Amino acid sequence: MIIYNVTIKIEHSIAADWLTWLKEEHIPDIISTGCFTHASILRLLEVDDTEGRTYAVQYHGESEMPYNLYIEKFADEMRKKGTDKWGNKFIAFRTIMEVVH
Repeated sequence: MIIYNVTIKIEHSIAADWLTWLKEEHIPDIISTGCFTHASILRLLEVDDTEGRTYAVQYHGESEMPYNLYIEKFADEMRKKGTDKWGNKFIAFRTIMEVVH
C-alpha cells in the first residue's frame, strides 16, 4: 500500500471555505479517478500557525501503479483546479510513502 501525502499551508482568510471545498469537491474528484481507495485529512499540531493552518491530506492506494497513473493523467488538472480557485493563498508539497507495517 502507498500513501500520497499532500501537505498544505492555507491562509487563515480562506481556511474554512477551503476545508469545505476540500471535503466536498477536491477529495471526491481525486477518489473518483479510481487511483486511490480513500483519503484522510489531518491538521498538523505543534507548528507555527501564524501565516495559516497546515493540513496533510493522505490518499491511500493499493500500489505505485495507480499512483503513477494519477500523476500521468490527472494530477495537473487537479492541481490547476486548486490554483484557479484559491490562487496563491496556499502552498503545498507532496510526498509518496510506502506502508511497511
